[in-house]
Amino acid sequence: MRLIRLIVLLCFSICTMNSFAETIDKQVQQKLTILGLGDSITEGGADAPSYLCPLWAKLFCAEYQVEFIGPKDLNHCIGKLKHAGYSGQNIEYLESIIDSIYQQYPADIVLIHSGHNHFIEEEPVPGMIVAYKSVLKTLKNINPNVNILVAQVIKSGKLPKYSYIPELNQEMVSLVDKLEDPNIILVDQHTHFKWEKNT
Repeated sequence: MRLIRLIVLLCFSICTMNSFAETIDKQVQQKLTILGLGDSITEGGADAPSYLCPLWAKLFCAEYQVEFIGPKDLNHCIGKLKHAGYSGQNIEYLESIIDSIYQQYPADIVLIHSGHNHFIEEEPVPGMIVAYKSVLKTLKNINPNVNILVAQVIKSGKLPKYSYIPELNQEMVSLVDKLEDPNIILVDQHTHFKWEKNT
């Protein structure tokens, strides 16, 4: 549970959601839809529950009107919670399916955490950045008003396999800066994550 709390606090915090909601009069707020997009960190599992469950609880307690949408279900205390998390898959896979998914589930807010499931020997970062740029472009083409939170991915103790992650996270800073889109927000999920303690 410590991992889940940290992911929620560092990546998809209520403070970040507040920045989206400032322009919305709370008295007439419409329900916002959220699509969680990513790998096993989004999908969760028996030993590592998804961060989406405590995120839902925080938003509910803060009285935000939200609905999680997506093609897949995860068990939650309230029943089923929808998402688009694909365990074992990488950003290139998400690029290949994002058009069809987002056409069906055009959420107001998309939360992306995808950076694992490659090997350092592949020298994967340049290709991953190309795929990320394509995913963001597809989302914006379908819904120009979409708000996208892009997470710098969490550290991993699986080394040297994931030793490309610091490079990826640095390139993600450049990618988001170059896009100059106020609705695409980079979230530092990496810096304070301690895999030794939080995984």
